[in-house]
Amino acid sequence: MPTTIRPARADELQAAEALVVHSINDLTRRHGFGAMASLRPASFQLFSHRDDPGGLWVAEADGEIVGFAFSWVCGTFWFLAELFVSPDQQGRGIGDALLKRTFDHASKAGAQNKALITFAFNTVSQGLYIRHGLYPRLPIYFYKADAKAVRQHGGETLRHVEIGDTDEDREQLTQLDTSVLGFSRDKHHRFLLGDTSTRGAFLYANAACIGYAYFNSSGHVGPLAVSEPGLMGPGLATALKLAAEGGASDISAFLPGTGEAALSTAAAHGMRITFPMVLLSAREFGDFSRYLPRHPGFM
Repeated sequence: MPTTIRPARADELQAAEALVVHSINDLTRRHGFGAMASLRPASFQLFSHRDDPGGLWVAEADGEIVGFAFSWVCGTFWFLAELFVSPDQQGRGIGDALLKRTFDHASKAGAQNKALITFAFNTVSQGLYIRHGLYPRLPIYFYKADAKAVRQHGGETLRHVEIGDTDEDREQLTQLDTSVLGFSRDKHHRFLLGDTSTRGAFLYANAACIGYAYFNSSGHVGPLAVSEPGLMGPGLATALKLAAEGGASDISAFLPGTGEAALSTAAAHGMRITFPMVLLSAREFGDFSRYLPRHPGFM
C-alpha cells in the first residue's frame, strides 16, 4: 500500500504518541526488557508543534499513521526526539523517508550540531545514525527506586528556591544551560514552568545559585544542571528528596554513565539501573558531569 510522508497536524499527535509507545514496547519486549513505555499526553509534542511545526512528520498509509518523527531546535543545536515506525511496517523505507525530513529540518534551521538518545541495545538504529554521521558519545542509564527507600536516605542536600516564570529567573536558567550545554533552552523552560505536574527549583550553595532541578508528580527527576561537577552529588540528592516528598511510589532519573557523582548518589539512595540508552551526536557537546537529561525526547 502507498505511504505518504507529510507534516503532522496538532490533532493527531496523541495518536502518533500511541504508535511510539507501541513501537517502543515491541522493541523492549523483543530484547527481554518487557514493556517499558506507557501512553501520556502529547504535551511536549504539542508545545513544539506550536513553536516549530516543521519538526514533526507522520507517515500515513490507508488513512492510518504508520510512522512518526519529531525533532526540535535550540539555537544551532538540533535534536531528534522521536523516530518510530509501526512494527508491521518496518523494512519498507518509511524510517529513511522520515529521517530525511528531519535532517531537512536541521538543515533549514542552520544546525551546527545534531544529536539524539536511543536504546543502547537497538544496534540497527545506531548503525543507521552512524551512517548519517551521528556517533555514540556516552551511555545514559534509566535509574529507578522505591520512594520509601529514597525518603529514608539522609545525606547532604542544598538550599532550594522555587523557579518563577520571571525574566530574572529565566536569565539565570539561560546562564546555567549555556555554561553546561553550550546553548540556551529558554523555550523548554517555558514549557516546564507551564506544566502543572512539574516543579522546578534553583539550588543554592551558601548565597550562590549553583544549579536547577525539575521533578514531577510521578517522581521523575530532570532536567538537572549544576555549575560545577563537585556539586552534582548534593544537587541530585536534593532533587531526589524533593521528588520523594511528592507522594509518588517510585523515584526515577536518567543518569549519564560518565557522571560519577550522579551514579554514586543514585546508588546510595537505593536506585538501580532499569535499562541502558546511549547519546549520539555529530560533534561533542556539553558537560554531562553537570547535567542530567529529563527523558530521551527532551534531553
